Amino acid sequence: MRITHELFADIPGLGERIKNAREASGKTTTALARAAGMSRGNWYRIESEELKSIPLDTLKRIEEALEIDLGSNQIFEAKQ
Repeated sequence: MRITHELFADIPGLGERIKNAREASGKTTTALARAAGMSRGNWYRIESEELKSIPLDTLKRIEEALEIDLGSNQIFEAKQ
C-alpha cells in the first residue's frame, strides 16, 4: 500500500536569486539549462517566476548546474 504526502513551500524571490546566480556564474543560459536537464525557455520561465511551482528535484538540478545552495535541503525540514 502506498501512502502519499505532498508538501508545498513558498520561496519569495527564488526566480530572482536564480537569475542573479546565473549572471554571476558567467555561464550561458543554454549551458546551465542543459546541465539542469531542461530547455532554455523553461529556465527563463523559472527565473521570471512565470511558472508558479517547480518540483524540488528541478530546484536541486538548478543548484547543481549553478554550483550553489539555494536551500533545497532545508525547505521542508521544519514542516516534516
